[in-house]
Amino acid sequence: MNTDNNTNWKDVLTSEQYRVMRQKGTEMPFSGKYIDDKTEGVYKCSACGNPLFSSDTKFDSGTGWPSFDDAIPGSVQYIPDNSLDVKRTEVVCSKCGAHLGHMFDDGPQETTGKRYCINSVCLDLEKK
Repeated sequence: MNTDNNTNWKDVLTSEQYRVMRQKGTEMPFSGKYIDDKTEGVYKCSACGNPLFSSDTKFDSGTGWPSFDDAIPGSVQYIPDNSLDVKRTEVVCSKCGAHLGHMFDDGPQETTGKRYCINSVCLDLEKK
């Protein structure tokens, strides 16, 4: 993972992106621009442009954040997170190390069984 320590992320990201992506925050549920988006394409990291998720893997989880059942192979890394006394798995961009959200084992059983709960501010959609 390249965290690119020479990048001044405060100059590159909006204040909300910085809070979420560099300080491991989260956006308010049901507030993100991609929560209900059904556009076909590829969701990329809004910090570095790394392709992360295909729209084919997006589903409505009802949780308030864009949800995906799989990531593009090699696009993300997984970090154990017990910060809220809950066993979770943090999902970060494998290219720049940006915090994207968390992965849970309560996704669609007919596919991967995974739910990648990702903040909209971390994503840019490249339409098909």
